[in-house]
Amino acid sequence: MSRKFLDTGRNFLQMGRKKALILGAAALLVLVVAGGGAFLLLSGGDELNYKTQAALRKALPVTAAAELQQRGVKLASPLECEDLPGWTKEKLRVSCSGTTTDKKPVKVIGSGEQETAESNYTILVNGKPLVENAPCLGADCDNQER
Repeated sequence: MSRKFLDTGRNFLQMGRKKALILGAAALLVLVVAGGGAFLLLSGGDELNYKTQAALRKALPVTAAAELQQRGVKLASPLECEDLPGWTKEKLRVSCSGTTTDKKPVKVIGSGEQETAESNYTILVNGKPLVENAPCLGADCDNQER
């Protein structure tokens, strides 16, 4: 074999190794990015529907009223909501109250945990639970399981 042919073969192998290393590194990067995206999608990408205390306080009377209406309970007037003692930026806590058209008391409690992205809602009508620890209320449940 000629020396020129052997040199050409070595150059081809060296170039092939460089390409293989570059392609391997690129493939590894793609796998890492895809795996990270899948991980976020399946586990850590969840967020609360209402990220602040004010947002929860504003939305709760509307979503609770919609939930009550879906269950055949009519309110005499809109629910009035207030912050529960002990709420923080990480732990949202709101309570709403009102009455039904047949004068039964209604109490709604909503909470959200930033760390776990978990929400819980309970509705009491005349002291009895109508909804207990639900992850969503009303139209908010359209994209979630109850």
